[in-house]
Amino acid sequence: MHLNAIEAGPDSPSGLAPLLILHGLLGSARNWGAAAKALGGNRRVLALDLPNHGSSPWTEIMDYPFMAREIAKVIEGLGGRAAVLGHSMGGKAAMVLALTRPDLVERLAVVDIAPVSYSHTFAPYIKAMRSAPLAEARSRSDVDAHLAGHVPDRGVRAFLMQNLEGGAAGYRWRPNLAVLQAHMDDILSFPRFPDGTCYQGPACFIAGAESDYIRPAHQDIIEHLFPMAETVEIAGAGHWVHVDRPAEFIAAAREFIR
Repeated sequence: MHLNAIEAGPDSPSGLAPLLILHGLLGSARNWGAAAKALGGNRRVLALDLPNHGSSPWTEIMDYPFMAREIAKVIEGLGGRAAVLGHSMGGKAAMVLALTRPDLVERLAVVDIAPVSYSHTFAPYIKAMRSAPLAEARSRSDVDAHLAGHVPDRGVRAFLMQNLEGGAAGYRWRPNLAVLQAHMDDILSFPRFPDGTCYQGPACFIAGAESDYIRPAHQDIIEHLFPMAETVEIAGAGHWVHVDRPAEFIAAAREFIR
C-alpha cells in the first residue's frame, strides 16, 4: 500500500530524521498542511493520509496494528528512522508503532489522546455522511444542509465537509465510510501489549485543556507504556488542539521535536 503524503521542509538533506504527521479519524493530510510547513523549517516533514482516508488506498482492514505496519513501511522507505506526531486516531497509531517498532521512532508526539479505549464515537457523524443524498446534490450547500439536520455544530460540519469532493458532475466522500463505520470498535479501542512492553524514547503528550481525552486517570498507563513521557497542556484548546490554538500548538511541537 502506498500512503499519500503532503511534504514540506528543506529541499536539501538536513541530517535530521524526517517528521511524520498522522491525522485523526475523518481527517487527512490536507488538514495538517499549515502545521507541516510551520514544523518543516529544518527537517523534512510528511503529513500522511492514513488508509481509508484522503487520497490513500481503501482497504477492508482498519485497526491499529495494521496502520502501524503501513506507517512502518513509509519510515523504512525514508531511511529507517523518523520523528512521529499523531493526533487522536493518528496518535494511537503512532503509539502502537512506537511500542511495536521502537527502532523506527526517533521521538514521539501524541496530540490529545491516551493509550486507552474510549466511548467518544464519530459513528453518528459517519452515519449522517453516509445518509447524505449525494446523487441529488447540486451544490456543497445541499450536502451541508443535510448534515445540519444531524450535526448542529457548524465547526464539526465544516470539518466533515472537508472530506467531500466533486462538483457539477457529482459528489463523493473521500474516506471509506463503510469500513470506518464497521471498524469503529477497533478505532475506539487500544491494543493490549505483553507485560513489560514500553517505548523508551522521548515522548510528549500535547493535551487540550478544554478536552476530556487526556485525563489525570490516564497518567499511570501513559507513564507505564512511555516512561520518558512529558505532558504539555494547551490552554483554551479542545480536542482539535492544532485548530483551536495553532500558535501555541506549533510552539509546543517545535520545542519537542527540535
